[in-house]
Amino acid sequence: MSAVPAMGLACAVIGLAGCADKADQPRSLAGADPARGLVVIKRAGCASCHAVPGVRWPAGATAASLDGFGDRPLISGRLPNQPDTLVRFIRDAPSLDPQTAMPPMPVTEAEARHVAAYLYTLR
Repeated sequence: MSAVPAMGLACAVIGLAGCADKADQPRSLAGADPARGLVVIKRAGCASCHAVPGVRWPAGATAASLDGFGDRPLISGRLPNQPDTLVRFIRDAPSLDPQTAMPPMPVTEAEARHVAAYLYTLR
């Protein structure tokens, strides 16, 4: 076996490791309250676009459903689903993904942390 194919195989394995499911990585938000997050979600109108478990109306259908969000490895299919990234995305999604249709949201840092805590309960 030559060094080139072995090296190619090693690169492929390392590359695939980057795609590993990161859903089981720690996602704790100290001091964040999922129940308060649901209140913020309702007030901010997240369900205008997203179907949100726990929100009966409106039942948004223009953006991805948030059902099962806590098990997803990626935010918006592009960003690692980790607390700091999610809080930033909730507050100002275009700053992290300029191509997103999600607008900056009128929520504080603390409110975004509560929303993230709620989203992580959705399994």
